[in-house]
Amino acid sequence: MTSEVPSSSQDQTRQQNSPNGGGNTYLEKLALPQITLRSALVGLLIGSIILISNFQFGLQTGWVSMMSLPAALLAFAIFKILPISLARNFTDVENVFVQSVAVAVGTGPLCYGLIGIIPAMEKFMTSEESGTGKQLTLSLSQLMVWSLGLGLFGVFFAIPLRKQVIVKEKLPFPSGSATATLISVLHGTEIFHDKEEPHEKVSVVDPEESRTPVVEEQDELTQQSSKSQLLSVEEEKEEYDSNIRSLVVTFIVSATYTVISFFIPILKQIPIFGSYLSTNYLWNFQPSPAYIGQGIIMGLPTVTYMLFGAILGWGILAPLSQKMGWAPGKIDDWIHGGQGWILWISLSVMISDSLVSFIVVSTKSIYKVFDNYREDRSHDHVLELLQQNQREHLLLPDEVASTSSNEDPSSSTFDGKKSNSNIKYATEVPPKHLVSTKVSVIGVIISSLICIVSLKVVFGTVIPIYAALAAIILAMFFSILGVRALGETDLNPVSGIGKLSQLIFALIVPNDHPARILINLVAGGVAEAGAQQAGDLMQDLKTGHLIGASPKAQFVAQILGTLYSVVLSSVMYKVYNSVYQIPSDMFRIPTAVIWIDCSRLVTGQGLPPHVQEFAIVFGVIFGVISLLKNTISPKSQYHKYLVYLPSGVAVGIGIYNTPNFTLARFIGGLIAYNWRHFSSKGKIGMIIFSSGLVLGEGLFSGFTMLLTSLGVKHW
Repeated sequence: MTSEVPSSSQDQTRQQNSPNGGGNTYLEKLALPQITLRSALVGLLIGSIILISNFQFGLQTGWVSMMSLPAALLAFAIFKILPISLARNFTDVENVFVQSVAVAVGTGPLCYGLIGIIPAMEKFMTSEESGTGKQLTLSLSQLMVWSLGLGLFGVFFAIPLRKQVIVKEKLPFPSGSATATLISVLHGTEIFHDKEEPHEKVSVVDPEESRTPVVEEQDELTQQSSKSQLLSVEEEKEEYDSNIRSLVVTFIVSATYTVISFFIPILKQIPIFGSYLSTNYLWNFQPSPAYIGQGIIMGLPTVTYMLFGAILGWGILAPLSQKMGWAPGKIDDWIHGGQGWILWISLSVMISDSLVSFIVVSTKSIYKVFDNYREDRSHDHVLELLQQNQREHLLLPDEVASTSSNEDPSSSTFDGKKSNSNIKYATEVPPKHLVSTKVSVIGVIISSLICIVSLKVVFGTVIPIYAALAAIILAMFFSILGVRALGETDLNPVSGIGKLSQLIFALIVPNDHPARILINLVAGGVAEAGAQQAGDLMQDLKTGHLIGASPKAQFVAQILGTLYSVVLSSVMYKVYNSVYQIPSDMFRIPTAVIWIDCSRLVTGQGLPPHVQEFAIVFGVIFGVISLLKNTISPKSQYHKYLVYLPSGVAVGIGIYNTPNFTLARFIGGLIAYNWRHFSSKGKIGMIIFSSGLVLGEGLFSGFTMLLTSLGVKHW
């Protein structure tokens, strides 16, 4: 075993990866080995770690992360410590394949509804609401069939969108761009920029169940990428060693806390505001390294909005509802207590924010598509006139070129067709590196049939065929809009998509249908899964587009990761339910409560006393805020003040989560804001630091689960 790649090998890898000066061109990089056994195995390993972390945090707070940045980082670190014979010539494009596999595996708990929809069905849905007269509990095989049905069609939906949103329109996909920049920094290579586009700052987002934006800047990552080109081998090794030490130390600290807090549970609920507030209103502090790391990733504005939500919900509204007798039960009672009462306000705030944002962004996107279509038609008309003029007046070819509208040779596509300079087409890749239209069409048909069959196998005749078909059609439409929203804002509104589909199905399914609640949940799950999978694949494709990876290889990575995740996610869900009592104080599964309550709301179920008035008022307020945030132009003099208007999704998360999680994340946000004041490692160093904190606790949660299953005693 060795801890580093020799300098000669390192230089060789640099030489192979560098697109400029002695390196590979874009088309040559596409042909580099990417789908390898070693990259597949490492991707599945990293994805398994992320999946376990996402189950732990998803069941606790509903927070699930794509974690593409940590996946790329771990891939590079693993190959650095492998023997030379196994790690030789590990390229940046192969790293893209590894992180694509890992992301497909790790996001399984959200995609298949295993932290929200399935617990809502099994834990909170009554036997009458299931339409069968008995409590619904899915077996392991049924979970796998359900997950397989939801896991594939979103991938095939995304394939035809790549050329439009990435190649033609060049939507930024900030998280995908940031991952590409990180990979280029790690490997000492360069990303492929579009010559005609000025460099722009974009926000980096670590996608989660709520898809809350994170305050990061890709420009600093890009500067570090340029800096890495100038480092000597010794300086590069020193910087690498420093980053790995940071990753290992934070991982150990987080893992140690996880084990110690298992034996001393008070460390998860420290009553820093006094025993009265702790006992009666759940104001405790959990010094969890993982949640601090999540706060670093989210950034100060987002966690501040969440803290505002916690104060609003747990400091004002929940105590008010209890004092007024509207929610007379214990504060943490989902049915009769303050927590259940404020949940409806949280739901109203998040739905209002998500739907307004979704409508505005979708409207802009649709307008942009038609605008681009008109420009394409106009451009084609100009070329047709020029060609006609050439035939009539026998112009020479170079004269035709000189008369075309300010076109640059660099704007040519791979097939030699000139592009409109305003649209700025990127260089396309050869067909052999693309997934063909035939495959995508057949894939959509087969995956849709698999989805319908899986729903019939799991739920029998309870789910009518028309409902399954309608859910898939809605999923296809929402996938398109979700991908465009993600590309432009780095916000994949899967929560809003799920809730909107629930609202639509409340209109489709008759009120007297005995299983209308179950159908409503299933429809929301299908729509959310499609948007989730399509968005994840498109982020990965953006990363690969900038690095020079093969889109076909990334498609293979997504399919491989999905099939593996179908099995592992189902097994882990059963393991968590067999080891732990769910729901409980440790695993409150708030997302499941939101799903079931939303289903009951849209199908006409009653609300707690006086919560409707509060929900309407706060819904309107945050709907207006969302409208302002999505319509005020960055060029406006008022745009800089928008940061002081809270995000409805973040506030909603702060309301439905207990304060202990939010306080830890707020500390992480403060660290992120002041990072450059006490560290010289920049954004890359901060990503590494936070990744170690999140992964340490996430991975060692599996160890504490083993201790719990063995009946190890603790306080």
